[in-house]
Amino acid sequence: MSKITTYFKDVQNELVNKTSWPSWSELTNSAIVVMIASVIIAGIVFAMDYSFDNILDWVYKRLY
Repeated sequence: MSKITTYFKDVQNELVNKTSWPSWSELTNSAIVVMIASVIIAGIVFAMDYSFDNILDWVYKRLY
């Protein structure tokens, strides 16, 4: 039981004293970058899906 207690004390010490937490502005900027990157990647995936759908539709109409 003492090992578990020591473990949690070490975890608390690590989180309180040794971890560097980002400031609110750094956190906000990072969140904005992630949202913009997600929208760009979603747009790329949508464009690829739409183009492949149209290309395959055209190919199937030619074959059948």
